[in-house]
Amino acid sequence: MIRRVVFNQKGGVGKTTIVCNLAAIAASRGLRTLVIDLDTQGNTTQYLLGGKPEQADRTIGDFFESSLGFSLQTPPFVTYATNTPFENLDVVASDTRLEDLQVKLEAKQKVQKLRQALDKLKGYDAVFIDTPPALNFYSRSALIAANRCLIPFDCDEFARRALYTLLENVQEIRADHNDELEIEGIVVNQFQGRAKLPARVVQELREEGQPVLEQTLSSSVRVKESHERHLPMIHLEPGHRVTQEYVALYDALEA
Repeated sequence: MIRRVVFNQKGGVGKTTIVCNLAAIAASRGLRTLVIDLDTQGNTTQYLLGGKPEQADRTIGDFFESSLGFSLQTPPFVTYATNTPFENLDVVASDTRLEDLQVKLEAKQKVQKLRQALDKLKGYDAVFIDTPPALNFYSRSALIAANRCLIPFDCDEFARRALYTLLENVQEIRADHNDELEIEGIVVNQFQGRAKLPARVVQELREEGQPVLEQTLSSSVRVKESHERHLPMIHLEPGHRVTQEYVALYDALEA
């Protein structure tokens, strides 16, 4: 089972959009797919549950809260999943309590709990994990639980400076906690191919030997419409240029 985390410490780089659209493509191909929303903003949850996160009877907050208890038998992780309107696609919904739970979870050293739960998870072919825009307890939990890491990147100098620190942090977690973690690559999001700056930044990163993927994702107002309508692009407009970019990215990752 592939367990993929989409991570960047910088906000606004498209983590949620990438998670939901890749997961929707996997599900549309017949793979039983689970998305885990670790971001307190809950955008992934809203995207996939039709703007009605209250549909989730149990959340990722319930899972982490249960890990603080003393029961020898915790519920299977699958019991925290909620069906989405899309076939083969489930989500473990976000929870606003995550911020308050973080201090207790760190104090009790529960950073391995998500990995332990996913190690026992049955019935899914693929797991996608959306992370908060910070290197905190939850993003570390995700990096420890995953076996693949995809890094969204937007082409500006601030993002580039942050990228080097991010790569170091991921490699440190790999060395200390999860030697199965593989950096699949850096995916350039909202790419403007005709603009000089993005093209130059991408070329320089490749010349440095950074794992920048050939597949890029363009910006489009249609993506914002997909957010508003709570429909991943493969369901909103399968033939759209950006949809096909996501399909190409998914195929490259799975090749």
